[in-house]
Amino acid sequence: MQLFYNEFIEENSTEISFDKEESKHIVKVLRKHLGDTLFITNGKGWLFEAIVKSDNEKKCIATICKSIHREKHFYQLHLAVAPTKMNERYEWFLEKATEIGIDQITPIICEHSERTFVKTERFERVILSAMKQSLQTYKPQLNQPISFAEFIEKNWKGQKFIAHCEKTNRIELTSELQKSTCDNILILIGPEGDFSSAEIEKSIAKDFLPISLGNNRLRTETAAIVACNAVSILKKTTLNK
Repeated sequence: MQLFYNEFIEENSTEISFDKEESKHIVKVLRKHLGDTLFITNGKGWLFEAIVKSDNEKKCIATICKSIHREKHFYQLHLAVAPTKMNERYEWFLEKATEIGIDQITPIICEHSERTFVKTERFERVILSAMKQSLQTYKPQLNQPISFAEFIEKNWKGQKFIAHCEKTNRIELTSELQKSTCDNILILIGPEGDFSSAEIEKSIAKDFLPISLGNNRLRTETAAIVACNAVSILKKTTLNK
């Protein structure tokens, strides 16, 4: 199944038209013609089935014949991850986290961050592509970059964790998730140089629990994926018990 995205389509929409670029992709690349079926999502949980009404490669039009609302996973996962030095590595994290299942992502600029300027336009495209590729109907929310100092002062609810590498008291993320019934989770992942001692202290003062993601020292993007996957597996396991 090929999944298309249109943020403006709603539950009661009866027709959809595609822009020139997507129309060309539908007609020329995918060879869709009159009467063929298309599947579309608005990224808000809706899956629409539509029939091609006009196979014009400059403006393809389809009539919506069916709409289904899919339930979202029951937990909320927000990862605040420092940008990596190489954009490609952060994009890899965004792609894989979207495929696994994530609700919100915030790039945080830390004291040791080597990259302090982030363009989110490209990141949005990566997330959208991963959402369509993995046939998901919920698009993760990508927030604008923010400094660690600003982020930590916000009134975040639910379980709050900070993953760092300092040899201090830390709990294993998996063990904490197994014994908790909270379904609203926020995890901070630092830059290549880790969070500073001051940042760790500030987060603990704001009720963030310091956690370990295992014995190995992980790259930023790897740590983020390990955390994302751990939450996904353990929460789904809890649901099935």
